[in-house]
Amino acid sequence: MSDSLRDQLLGLGFKPAPKPERPAQQKSGKPSGPGGQAPRPDAGRNTKPAARKPPHGHARHGQARHGQAPQGPAPQRQGQGKPRTREDIDLAKAYAIRAQREKDERIAAEAAKQEEARLRREARAKLAELVKDKALNDPAADIARHFPYGGKIKRIYVTEVQLKALNAGELGVLQMDGRYLLVDAALLAEAEAVFAPSIALKVDPNAPAGDDPYADPKYQVPDDLVW
Repeated sequence: MSDSLRDQLLGLGFKPAPKPERPAQQKSGKPSGPGGQAPRPDAGRNTKPAARKPPHGHARHGQARHGQAPQGPAPQRQGQGKPRTREDIDLAKAYAIRAQREKDERIAAEAAKQEEARLRREARAKLAELVKDKALNDPAADIARHFPYGGKIKRIYVTEVQLKALNAGELGVLQMDGRYLLVDAALLAEAEAVFAPSIALKVDPNAPAGDDPYADPKYQVPDDLVW
């Protein structure tokens, strides 16, 4: 376009077209990007590089450089790890010895209790075999002979003849399984040797009469009296 035509167009109000801006790199003649490509729109932004993890073993040093205390074992509380004194050790030993002694005593007491129960069972079984079919109880007996046994007043029915023999020590009374058996003096002695607690009534003929207030029938406890 000649200058005269350009001047004429400018005079008519037309504006000249703006010239395109060229990047600085293009002005310098250097490539704008890899392979000569134009840079990306976000190439000029101020982006932070990704934080890299410190290599293993350098974390504590990095924290120390930034003013942070290195991580380590937690400090012990006040009083922990305090060595025990000789007095504490002796006291602990005394407690242990006492606890062991009490345990041994409980074990021994339980063993003795079981052994006693076993012996009682065996003695009762032997006594039952000893007095089998030898009791002298008379179903027709109508005289109540009272006697103390086990902290209570018990009674057995005998005949008049049996009452005299019982008071003379010629007969005696055994307790077996809640029953009271009338037996002669010889069997009563054998039963006492086998299981003494089974002896319910054993009269000493040489003892004063006042020692057994129930020997005389006139001092019998009434049948309607509840003990």
